[in-house]
Amino acid sequence: MANICNLVLLFRYCHITMNLARFVLSKAHTRGLCWCMNRPLIFCRQFLQTYATPHQNSTSQTGVPYNSYQVSDLPRRADVVVIGGGVIGCGVLYHLANHGITDVVLLEKDQLTAGTTWHTAGLVWSLRPNDTEVALLARSKELMQSLEAETGVNTGWINNGGLFVAKTTVRLDEYKRLHTLGKAFNVESYILTPEETKKLYPLLNVSDLCGSLYSPTDGTIDPAGYCTALTRGATGKGAKVIQNCMVTGVITYIDDFGTRRVKGVQTSLGTIEADVVVNACGVWGKKIGAMAGVAVPLVAMRHAYVVTEAIEGIQHMPNVRDHDASIYCKLQGDALSVGGYEPNPIFIDEVDDNFAFSLYELDWDVFSHNIDGAITRIPAIETTGIKSTVCGPESFTPDHKPLMGESPEVRGFYLACGFNSAGMMNSIFAEELAKWIIHGRPAVNMYPFDIRRFSTRYTENKKWQHESSHEAYAKNYAIIFPHDEPLASRNIRQDALYKRQGWERPGWYTDDGPVPLFTTLQTLPYNYYGYYGNKKLLDYHYYDKLKYDYTFDFPKHHDVIGSECLACRNNIVVFNMSYFGKFYLVGPDAQIAADWIFTNDMQKNPGSTVYTCILNKAGGIELDLTVSVLESGSGRPHSPKFEGRGFYLAVGGGAAQHAFSYIMDIIQDHKWRCELLDHSDDVCFISVQGPNSRVVLQKLTDCDLSDEQFPFGTHQDYEFKAAARIREQHYYMAKKQKTNLQQLDLCINGEGLEVIKIANQEARAMRMSFVGELGWELHLPSSDAVKVYEAIMEAGESFSIRNAGYRALDSLSLEKGTWYLVTNIGIKHDVILFVFILSNMLNFNCTVFLSSLPLFGHEAIWRDGTCVGYLLRAEYAYTLKKTVACGLVKSPEGTTIITDDSKKPVHNVEVMGKLITAAHLMSYNPRLKSVKK
Repeated sequence: MANICNLVLLFRYCHITMNLARFVLSKAHTRGLCWCMNRPLIFCRQFLQTYATPHQNSTSQTGVPYNSYQVSDLPRRADVVVIGGGVIGCGVLYHLANHGITDVVLLEKDQLTAGTTWHTAGLVWSLRPNDTEVALLARSKELMQSLEAETGVNTGWINNGGLFVAKTTVRLDEYKRLHTLGKAFNVESYILTPEETKKLYPLLNVSDLCGSLYSPTDGTIDPAGYCTALTRGATGKGAKVIQNCMVTGVITYIDDFGTRRVKGVQTSLGTIEADVVVNACGVWGKKIGAMAGVAVPLVAMRHAYVVTEAIEGIQHMPNVRDHDASIYCKLQGDALSVGGYEPNPIFIDEVDDNFAFSLYELDWDVFSHNIDGAITRIPAIETTGIKSTVCGPESFTPDHKPLMGESPEVRGFYLACGFNSAGMMNSIFAEELAKWIIHGRPAVNMYPFDIRRFSTRYTENKKWQHESSHEAYAKNYAIIFPHDEPLASRNIRQDALYKRQGWERPGWYTDDGPVPLFTTLQTLPYNYYGYYGNKKLLDYHYYDKLKYDYTFDFPKHHDVIGSECLACRNNIVVFNMSYFGKFYLVGPDAQIAADWIFTNDMQKNPGSTVYTCILNKAGGIELDLTVSVLESGSGRPHSPKFEGRGFYLAVGGGAAQHAFSYIMDIIQDHKWRCELLDHSDDVCFISVQGPNSRVVLQKLTDCDLSDEQFPFGTHQDYEFKAAARIREQHYYMAKKQKTNLQQLDLCINGEGLEVIKIANQEARAMRMSFVGELGWELHLPSSDAVKVYEAIMEAGESFSIRNAGYRALDSLSLEKGTWYLVTNIGIKHDVILFVFILSNMLNFNCTVFLSSLPLFGHEAIWRDGTCVGYLLRAEYAYTLKKTVACGLVKSPEGTTIITDDSKKPVHNVEVMGKLITAAHLMSYNPRLKSVKK
């Protein structure tokens, strides 16, 4: 029996299961078409348990470095407990051990790979529309190819290349962008003509193609072999794998400072204490999260592929993706695995705990969408039988990106799940999570995958999860346009101006409504694109306008956005920025916390407002925001009461949850006596910008808005008694401390300092600007926002005041020289400004380019014939009438960055495969003077 066991273990679980399924089903089906039923696959699972699972207490060599444990073998404590024995869980175990954390235990309720990993197609691509993913995919492939030398286990890596085919010129443009980005990361790829594509893949129908993208370094990986290699590498360093051990609870506690933390896990074999628990449970991730009181926003869906019979001439062909047909064709020896993303996937309410090495019956009505596309692309499939079908549960998230990092609800509880059927390809993400656990942060910018990218307001919202995950699934193979917007889950969160403006966040304003340039479009309830019994929307004005952005050229509304920008530069506009996060840092240790957390000098007088960054432990940028120094106010949302000094934080809406959680982590770790109060929902944020902003706002307030009384970088809101005496004290202290008197913000009216009022409503007014113009930000109670907004629009009517959206804000800010640090720089890099040269030790510098072509970021930068970097951000600058772009440039090894204008090398930007010469600027801020006068 031992010999039989060893022999069976040489086979990979998934291959054994499939072969047995084929054998059983071949007796029932004499034709090429068959279905994988639950019954024969349950038999296969029992076979594996009988012959492939090492007996408890066995002392014989089993061929794998893990065993099933008795209760007495279960460790009482571990540094880290990893729940889930799929590829991500095995990867976290391996990388923790590889980085020196060896007291780690992986718990699997059944056998390794038994959940969803065992039936994955195992495709590995090299090019993605995200710079972080491209870099990580290269590392994934390196590990897949090097593990055998380390562990002696063949991972099953096959390098047969990958081919993306394009039916439209727009799709080919997308591939050209991927091709260009890949050059910055040394990814080999080629744009092929239809004739070249046919020569590479003779069985391919190219009659309707415009071209293709070929990446010769793509391939496939065997899930069982890869996971075995990962666990062998980990256990060889001292980590443990315990199978047939179900987690039944996650133990948490509240420490002396009110912070909820992980304490351990309860299992079917006993309890393990641990300060860190990793949820790598895939479709069961939501259930494990609930045990800890953590919301895990993922949904389970059936995801399928079929394996064909042998196809003559298919051997050694690359894997194919036809994104326009939403299908892939993976080489499987002398056959193909065919799958894809249909528009009407089957949702799964709950996956049973015992659903291991099991599958669902394939619904051919749903899957026929993929088969039709595959036959069109490879006609030989039509006359080839189907050997077997694979339809299993997979986890999908609202934005089709993994859920990574420490949860905002419970410290020490980490997520590594929701990989959207791409966990095998993205398995190197596990290394970043290991670094996250060890060092408190990953080594690269993982913000797009951090669970804290989602507000906790949404993560338990089932409607949001269901709708958004469906749309992300159905559009997985859709072209990634820079300004696409979802149709799902709209109107879930609305600010006080929603009924007036009709948007959650204004993008741009249409010019075809009853009032020119003031009209917004209503979004409708999500209709699942006409599936699941919903009617297709034939008249959806918003969607029609959204399609204007389905281009890599300037959109139809390019000039509309431009008119908003120019109105800001030359007149006056209103931005509704209520989607920002608004927090108050208060408490006895608030000043200590502010001094530690923020990079700017926070030892300022009340009334000061500063732009600042928050750095991480490595000294890189984590966040950027504005912080205002406060004293206790009236008790209303915009002016709370508190003891001592306080600080008001305004953070970009996309980074608000991340900012809140990150700051709270620092406070909790230092055990400071302070708290962070979230007033994002009951405070509105209206920004009035432009040369005429002072004139219009002065009509609505008695407060003097002159430079002398209201200088740049200050805010006003306070109501003091005996204000004259207080002002004299402030001046005395300012002179004593040699402080700039212009930092004072007191507005005198007779005997006292009045509360700043706009249209007879209280507001915190800040003299700030992200667009490089004279302007004020008004932070006021949501209950008063409509009145103030309408008063501003009425007062500005004679100046042709108009609304402006965030698309204009993006353009104006980059034209001025402002980066959005979370999305553009990320948490890896040191501080970068428009004209700032980084440390020569890092050998990077920031560059600014001008072009007449539309740019969107991720275009490769060339210098003297060498690819040296890529653009991070690009916008059309309407004042300059040029596209402005910023990028990171790495100097060739051994060279230094040249800052002398006369010695600057020639830079080019690659746009859709073409090199254009770029004008290089080391500084640009056209209207700085107008901001401060």
